[in-house]
Amino acid sequence: MAETIQYFRTADGVLASRKTTADAEEPQPLPEGATALTEEEYETALAAVEEARQQHAEELIATDRANQLADYTALRTSGIPEATARRLTGYEGPDVEN
Repeated sequence: MAETIQYFRTADGVLASRKTTADAEEPQPLPEGATALTEEEYETALAAVEEARQQHAEELIATDRANQLADYTALRTSGIPEATARRLTGYEGPDVEN
């Protein structure tokens, strides 16, 4: 039995691969509207998706940390004790000046 891997992008932009094992000489037809990709094109596109995901995750983490610091600073400035402000915000950085 021959094993075939098809790489493609669906009509809505999703990257996909499909491994088939069959005796047929022709691979299965791609889903309607899909575009065939070479393995290299697929790997390159997948790497770009992973890079974008990583960048987005880093942006979310940075935003979360900035929000924690802002909340922590507001609590400390209003006279809330350090331990309470840390517990409420999850902030783990250095204490701020009151």
